[in-house]
Order: sequence, then C-alpha cells, then structure tokens
Amino acid sequence: MLKTLLRVKPVEPAAHVDAGEPVEGSLQGEATLKRTLTARHLVLLGMGAVIGAGIFVITGQAAANHAGPAIMLSFVLAGLACAFAGLCYAEFAAMMPVSGSAYSYSYATLGEGMAWFIGWCLVLEYLFASSSVAVGWSAYLLSFLTSTLHLPFPDALTAAPIAWENGQFIASGKLFNLPAVLIIAVVSGLLYVGVTQSTFVNAIIVAVKVAVICLFVGFGAMYVTPENWTPFIPDNTTGVFGQFGWSGVFRAASIVFFAYIGFDAVSTAAGETKDPQRNMPIGLLGSLAVCTIIYIVVCAVMTGLMHYTKLGTDKPVATALEAYANLAWLKTWVEIGAIAGLSSVILVMMMGQTRIAYTISRDGLLPRIFGKVHPKFRTPHLSTVIVGAVAATLAGLVPLNVLGELVAMGTLLAFATVCVGVLILRRTRAEMPRPFRVPAVWLVAPLGALICLTLFAMAFAAHWLVFVLWNVLGVAIYLGYGMRHSKLNKSV
Repeated sequence: MLKTLLRVKPVEPAAHVDAGEPVEGSLQGEATLKRTLTARHLVLLGMGAVIGAGIFVITGQAAANHAGPAIMLSFVLAGLACAFAGLCYAEFAAMMPVSGSAYSYSYATLGEGMAWFIGWCLVLEYLFASSSVAVGWSAYLLSFLTSTLHLPFPDALTAAPIAWENGQFIASGKLFNLPAVLIIAVVSGLLYVGVTQSTFVNAIIVAVKVAVICLFVGFGAMYVTPENWTPFIPDNTTGVFGQFGWSGVFRAASIVFFAYIGFDAVSTAAGETKDPQRNMPIGLLGSLAVCTIIYIVVCAVMTGLMHYTKLGTDKPVATALEAYANLAWLKTWVEIGAIAGLSSVILVMMMGQTRIAYTISRDGLLPRIFGKVHPKFRTPHLSTVIVGAVAATLAGLVPLNVLGELVAMGTLLAFATVCVGVLILRRTRAEMPRPFRVPAVWLVAPLGALICLTLFAMAFAAHWLVFVLWNVLGVAIYLGYGMRHSKLNKSV
C-alpha cells in the first residue's frame, strides 16, 4: 500500500515543442490537445482569471471584516507567496509542459498518493471557484439590469433556494440562480468549441475590464479622502483572531488568495502552449506581476473613496462610487467591467478544471471519459460537459458565502506542494536540463511553502469540516477506482 502511494511517474526532459506538436503521446491514435497558445495568450489568460472576483467582490469583504485599509498589505503578502510559488511553477512548467499543473508536478516528485490529494484539492479549487464567481457575476448583472437599465427580473430566479446565516442553512424563498446557470452554460459552450476561440474572447474581455479599472483609478483618485485610510491597520478590539490588527491582515491575505487562483490556471494550459520552455515562465510571472500591482492600486482608491466598514457588499467597487453623484456614470461602467471581468474568470476556471480532469484521467486515476478529446475541436469535450453541469448546479442552488472561501485552500496547498517538489527534483534529478531555474532555490522554495501553509492553516481553522469531508470522498474514489486503474500498475 505504502509503495503504491509513493510510486512516482517517470519524468523526462520535454522536447522543444511548437504549434501542433503534442509532447504527450496519443493513446492508440486518439486526438491530443493542440498547441496554439503564445506568451501573450498566457499573460492575458492569467489576467483574465486573476483580475475579476478579487477586485470586484473579495476585496470589499476582506477589508470590511478583517484588514481595513491594510487590505493593501494583505495583497502584498499574498503576492509575495505567489511570487515564490510562481518561480517554482515556472521551473516545473518549462521542464514538464503538460496540462496537469501542480498535480503533474507532485506525481513526478512526491508520489501517486500526494498527487491524487493535490489533484483532488485542485478539483475543489476550480469547481467551487467557477460556481462562486458565477454567483458574483449574477449579482452584478442583476444590479445592472434593475438599477441601471430599470428592467424587471423575476425575483424567484435571482438566488439559491438556501442561504447560510449565523452558522446554519435557512430557506431563502427563491427557486434558483438563473443568471449564474446561464453564464456557466455559455462558457461551457465556448470551451467545447476550442481553446483558441476561448482565448480570443478572453482577450477582448481583459481589454474591457482593464480599461474600466483604469477609469476607476483615474477618476476615483480625484475623490479620495486620506482620512479614510486612518487607522491604516484597525485595532483588534474584539479579541477574535483575524478580526483586524495584524492577525486580520494575515487572515485577509488567506482570503484574497481567491484572487490568485487564475495564476495556477495558466500552468494548466502548458499542454496547449507553443514553445512552453520560453512562454510558460513569461505567462506565469508576467500575469502575476501585472495583477498584483493592479490590485494594490485599486484597493488604495476604493478604501480612500469610502470607509472600509461600508465595503462589505457583493459589489464593493460599485458601492464605493455610490456616494459620489458626479461618478454615477462611472458606476455603470464598473458594473459592465465587473460583468465582463467575472465572465473571463469563469472561463479560465472551467478551462483549468477540465484540463486537470483530462490529465488525471490520462494517468488512469479517473474514468477515461474525462480524457476523451473531440476529434475536430481537439478539446476535452465530455469533461467540459460534465464539469459544466456540476458547476451550474452548484451555482444555481448554493449561496456564495458557502462556496467562496473554500477555494483558496486548494490553491494554497497546491502552491506549497510545488515549492517542495522543486527542491526534491533538484536533488533526485539534478541532471535534467532546466530551461528556467529558480534563483536562490534553497531560500525561495522553503519560504514559498512556509507562507502558503501558514495562510492555509488560517483558512483551515474556519472550514476544517468541509475540507476533511471533501478529502474523505476523494480517498474513497482513489481507493475504489484510481489505485486499481493507475497506469503505473502496468509497470509493476
């Protein structure tokens, strides 16, 4: 049993691949993923996922409940952890340009058991992220339709039938969240047709929301009241860990990690990237740097426009503008930018989910249906349909505050594992050529793992029961199916 859990997938240096040349061999002539993505695509892909829920939803709640104006420091901490992990991701992605992200890297270094655990955490991350962002997208769309365009919408179709309040589920009086279901259906259709078409749509969306963010920063800065930044780190007067003070800054950092989930999604596209040895490091680190700077600037303007205690809404950027009549026109554009921005987040999250399932299936740990590739579109079409159906169900029936914070936990564990894996592979396969090498690896990798695990522990304290139950289900699937069907069994 222990030998099975610790067996590693053989790793060889990747060939230098270009468009249309799959590094992963086909199975009995089956179609494989097509390499079409460039460094520009990857940077935009990362921006498409990262610039979205973090700015338009999560920032206000984290500031109002945990960090105050020091939410800017929380993003610095989260960005620092991502930078360390990003360097490690870049080394792995350049060596192993495959679609499995942290799952594949764990399989090559820490063994099949840990790889399955990380892969199952990534399923939690991407699946819940797609659903929770779809719920946020629905809130902005409904605000735009009813408040700006004054169009009616059936109230029964605006939210999940249950709500989470004061630690328990209660009936909300609604039927289901129709807009959230519809956006997931549309995104699933795009991903079914092909990744090139999806990234083209994503590039347009990124351009729209970056333009809106520039407008918000440019015009909003003129109305900033510096007194709203005082105190910069509010005192923890309740004695509860994580509610303001420095503990609140760290707690908020673990929450805003939700904003960085798109960073990991870039690596899941390695199997569809041209010249991944060069383009993956550019895509990973480039998108991280741009997005972190944007987050800090937007948080500074948002908390300067309105006192942090009033920002705990589902649409904090629009809320910050509501107090300024002269900026009413900008609020409309912010709603449009949020609708576009959250659309691209859903697209990248669902793309990441289907590629993770594709790779795990090709290793035999999930049923083969998840690894089937459409002969014409060259996409994991059946996996896309299944993931879309599950994500739409969650988005339509489960409230946002149940889905949201769980997402960061899978991300943090994946990041920590990649940091550890780089160190292990440096010792066990030192001879492998590395087109990109982590500088000062014996400092960067341990620090990255330590920061990520610290932030994970803070989130785990609040949501340990759900996380444990999720992984109990994962263990049951692995013992019941994956262990017996693993392709490594053939080599034993």
